[in-house]
Amino acid sequence: MKFTDGYWMTRPEYEMHFAVQCCGASATPNALRLLCASVPVHGRGAMLNHAALTVTFTAPMEDVIRVTVEHWRGVADKGPHFELTEAPVTPEITETDAEYIFRSGKAAAIVSKGDWKVRYTGDGQPLTASGYHAMAHAFNRENGRDYMIDSLDLDVGERVYGLGERFTAYVKNGQSVDIWNGDGGTASELAYKNVPFYTTNRGYGVLVENSGDVSFEVASEKVERVQFSLQGQKLVYDVIFGGTPKGILERYTALTGRPALPPAWSFGLWLSTSFTTSYDEQTVTSFIDGMAKRDIPLSVFHFDCFWMKENHLTDLEWDPEVFPDPEGLLRKLKARGLRICCWLNPYIAQESCMFDEGVEKGYFIMKENGDVWQTDMWQPGMAILDVTNPAAREWYAAKLRRLLAMGVDAFKTDFGERIPVRGVKYYDGSDPLRMHNYYSYLYNKLVFETIEQVRGRGEAVVFARSATVGGQKFPVHWNGDSSASFMSMAETLRSGLSISHSGFGFWSHDIAGFEQTATADVYKRWAAFGLLSSHSRLHGSSSYRVPWLFDEEANAVVKKFARLKNRLMPYLYAAAVEAHEQGVPMLRPMQLEFPEDIACEVCDTQYMLGGSLLVAPVMHTDGHVDYYLPEGAWTSLLTDGVVRGGGWRRETHDYLSLPLMVRPGSVIPMGRCEEKPDYDYTDGLELHVFGQPEGEVTVKVPDLKGDTAATYVVRMADGQVRVSTDSEKPYSVILHQQENK
Repeated sequence: MKFTDGYWMTRPEYEMHFAVQCCGASATPNALRLLCASVPVHGRGAMLNHAALTVTFTAPMEDVIRVTVEHWRGVADKGPHFELTEAPVTPEITETDAEYIFRSGKAAAIVSKGDWKVRYTGDGQPLTASGYHAMAHAFNRENGRDYMIDSLDLDVGERVYGLGERFTAYVKNGQSVDIWNGDGGTASELAYKNVPFYTTNRGYGVLVENSGDVSFEVASEKVERVQFSLQGQKLVYDVIFGGTPKGILERYTALTGRPALPPAWSFGLWLSTSFTTSYDEQTVTSFIDGMAKRDIPLSVFHFDCFWMKENHLTDLEWDPEVFPDPEGLLRKLKARGLRICCWLNPYIAQESCMFDEGVEKGYFIMKENGDVWQTDMWQPGMAILDVTNPAAREWYAAKLRRLLAMGVDAFKTDFGERIPVRGVKYYDGSDPLRMHNYYSYLYNKLVFETIEQVRGRGEAVVFARSATVGGQKFPVHWNGDSSASFMSMAETLRSGLSISHSGFGFWSHDIAGFEQTATADVYKRWAAFGLLSSHSRLHGSSSYRVPWLFDEEANAVVKKFARLKNRLMPYLYAAAVEAHEQGVPMLRPMQLEFPEDIACEVCDTQYMLGGSLLVAPVMHTDGHVDYYLPEGAWTSLLTDGVVRGGGWRRETHDYLSLPLMVRPGSVIPMGRCEEKPDYDYTDGLELHVFGQPEGEVTVKVPDLKGDTAATYVVRMADGQVRVSTDSEKPYSVILHQQENK
């Protein structure tokens, strides 16, 4: 949201009250509170008939400074509020002749006593600042609404990342971003997962603690700053010092929540019925038989919307005309080693058998006049589950438990973005504006925790589309409705890079796009990309996604990369454990893994999968791919060829190949099993040693619960590899020699 007309002028509809001068301070052991005048104060009475801002600094955890800016403090706060895990520390508050200094660990806020300015530092180094015409209250004379604003300086060369899932340019400088969940596909500025948190390449991040429509102007309205604003009388934000990109995410996810560890079986290939296609037991069986016939390993079968009866979505009842014996079908599928996922959402059609009961018991979002809120957008006459009502949550969860008892293992939690804000009320009295985004958190939490209660900790997984702050705790998330093109493939990757900066450890997408039907060319290239993501799903809209419907080579591509992914599970699941324990995502932007390399700050067509594998998907019909390698001798995992880094490369690859490069000095543990992702990773383990590891490299191989099953310490001396381990099981060492190419 923009408030100014150029640098000097204010837009005529706004009355602005900027923080101009600090004119009073008080401190407690845990807080520093300042009174900021909106006019220069030259004597007593100068502030009569003028607005003032109250600014309070607190420390919700070490290295984090919370800034609360208030205009009128008497406005009721109806919530909701993000669920944060705070570890408050006692700040160090000092005063000099010219400044007030507030310290939380290595982070500090330094406030000038004269003209208003706050400088933020980390470990003694400048981070950012809020100064002239930055912090303000605004009143819109036309609509009568109040807004709170602040803007933080950007240094020369400073780049901004994150703000949730974004399909626009990876570096956010120059963009206007509204934090508002929307069902808009992947080719617009709308996004399904909006997170009011950004990071920069200067070692810090900023979280705005409001679940409503926060508006960011990222070097756009004021090209020297990131401005954030919201409707209301209070603005709360946290300046998070991490020092490094990983350090920022570790602190951020410590505050907002770390991702749960998904079960190992979920990392295998998922196959879907697709959306509007016709299917029954015979269709499902033919797909599974076809995959088995072609030696393509399959882990999960997904039933999309129409496992339920048309126009009855959502009733959580199998369509008896299509699936007369669902229990028998699920038993057959599970006997083949498959897990089962079913589609659902929180929208209840008027024809659903759940509708009348939900109306009678008050389980839906209501209008202010007492009617049930309804719409014809999506399902005729649909209502929406009120997730703030404990009885409604239990009612919905009971129906999920019945499906879980039947043999369902996971749910695709679709939608959750089209949540009304005008003229509605919630059971718990939450502010509808702030519930719009936050609905996704409560919805996915309800489904995830229901699975966890039935299946046990470590066995819960959803396939979620909508999210906000904290949603990362309930994996997995996919990027929504992409199209069947290379352009959409690129915007899909940008969304994955963006959401990785927002604390989401696990991420997926519809291989070959959701809308339309891909060419065989796009399908095969996207399959390699999809099977080198944390989670991999074949899913579409109006056509099936089994590979043999594209061409014969598509079978070979899916087979090769599905089997490779299963062999990589000792490495991949260790990266998953890292995401769960430290908040560092599996899909890592180059900037996250190589912050010292300036070229990596803008790379948006490649990524690191874990800390050691670089993936550059091919996105051109002629098979060419441009990618950047940091310094060192990198080895292709597919060909064993060695490439010297330190610059950009252009290569041409066939459909069974792409740049899949191993970081110099890495040790990649690989398993023996190609048929499934969940097996004993230490049984017949291969330790692939690339180049000359420096010092000792410790490889921890997890078991299927995420605990360490075995540790291998690899040393290189005199050209020989020596390994010490606590495992009694046999393993082998494969040394990949490096020569210049």
